[in-house]
Amino acid sequence: QVQLVESGGGLVQAGGSLRLSCAASGGALSGRVMGWFRLAPGKEREFVAAIDRSARNTYTADSVKGRFTISRDNTRNTVDLQMNSLKPEDTATYYCAAGSRDSAPKDYGLGSEYAYWGQGTQVTVSS
Repeated sequence: QVQLVESGGGLVQAGGSLRLSCAASGGALSGRVMGWFRLAPGKEREFVAAIDRSARNTYTADSVKGRFTISRDNTRNTVDLQMNSLKPEDTATYYCAAGSRDSAPKDYGLGSEYAYWGQGTQVTVSS
């Protein structure tokens, strides 16, 4: 059973940066697709970014493209989300998600493609 724990959230002013990290225990992240999603009050869960098993390909939502970067370190069993030029509309709880081992999602942006989820970390961007 893979357990995911996010860290790095906090309060930041608009234009600032944060780096979220997702650490795994109970199983290796290598061989798994990894993703970040976010949930803001009154809104539906939103795909943010994903990275494939090899780390050769990354996928980011249009709303964060050019500002957010996803990366992974399989030796450390972690996945990070570097968030730059933050905007108030980025305020949300951010969740790390891991796919089943060796899965090949048809759509990296679908939450149903991921088998394991963290508890989330809050990001608040003030204007």
